[in-house]
Amino acid sequence: MRPMESFLRAAGYRILNLDYPSRRHDLAGLADIVTQQLAAAGAWDAPKLHFVTHSMGGLVARHLLGGRPPHARIGRVLLLAPPSAGSEVADFLAPLPPYRWLYGPAGQQLTSRYCSDAWRTKPDFELGIIAGATGWPYLLGTLLLPRPHDGRVSVERTRVDGMRDHLVVRATHSFIMRGPEVQRQVLQFIRHGGFARQVDGRAEPGAATGSAAELQQ
Repeated sequence: MRPMESFLRAAGYRILNLDYPSRRHDLAGLADIVTQQLAAAGAWDAPKLHFVTHSMGGLVARHLLGGRPPHARIGRVLLLAPPSAGSEVADFLAPLPPYRWLYGPAGQQLTSRYCSDAWRTKPDFELGIIAGATGWPYLLGTLLLPRPHDGRVSVERTRVDGMRDHLVVRATHSFIMRGPEVQRQVLQFIRHGGFARQVDGRAEPGAATGSAAELQQ
């Protein structure tokens, strides 16, 4: 997330780029760690606190926002390539010992069985999701994922009921945060609550639709 951090910092935002031991804990445990990191930095007391996550980080954010301090002023939340309804690749690999060893307890929670109930309650904050639709030449992704997909997660499984806006871009799962267009769209959503679409060759501020998805260059 370093490129995204640099871009948003240059736009005038104070940034906390948080790391967590993703292979050692389940999602709830990771959420507790991030919650403590935010508290130590005084972020829960900020006038407005936005979140930008990638992949599994979106599921971690769901957990921690569900148990956030009552006084926290949550702004807008951006999920990049989230396995919101689970990943077909994780469904296939989760039973295998090498996968369990490599991805730990949280990796077992990236399956559709676990994630199907992940967003049972609609988010009480403005949620934007950006999905990638350029699958990396990854054999399992090619065989298991319905198109369009980013090589790890299908576009359809990134969606969340009650989301404010949804955008599909030409990007792969691992590098979606590096694209200049994705960075601009993240900033657009933070500032305006919707993504920008191309209208007659011009970028127009996105009217938050909750269901719109279109391919942007």
